[in-house]
Amino acid sequence: MSAAATGDRQAFERVYRAHAERVFSVCVRMLGDRVLAEEVTQDVFVRVWQKLPGFRGEAAFSTWLHRVAVNVILSRRKNLGIQHGRHAEEDTLEVTPSRPDSVSERLDLEEAIAGLPAGARRIFVLHDVEGFTHEEIGEQLGITTGGSKAQLHRARLLLRTALTR
Repeated sequence: MSAAATGDRQAFERVYRAHAERVFSVCVRMLGDRVLAEEVTQDVFVRVWQKLPGFRGEAAFSTWLHRVAVNVILSRRKNLGIQHGRHAEEDTLEVTPSRPDSVSERLDLEEAIAGLPAGARRIFVLHDVEGFTHEEIGEQLGITTGGSKAQLHRARLLLRTALTR
């Protein structure tokens, strides 16, 4: 990592190869568009190249990279004018969808996630896929904790409906 931070292109290429698939996955889930996700993945690594000398190692590299990716994605969404809806706050105990067992179930889940409204998809990915708390999501997106919970509840209901058809 330190070699990449000093501008070693080969070291950075190794960083890219090690993390590109995961970053792309986050981009697809948050954007719902594979072509746009490929473009944004490249933007994420351009930003990483620019910011890597400032990485202090206070958090795991993967955590830092994820934060950079989410920030780039949110910036791109803002620039594209992608809006997310606001919903009434509610505090609901949620049940996480079961883990898919087969490739076809995973593909169904990927399609169902891609079909979610943008705001619900973003919250679902950040919470259920990436493991952020509602408080962290609220801080990142500038919404309340209750708003995050409401969007997650909505996302799960929509996914449940989509996957039981």
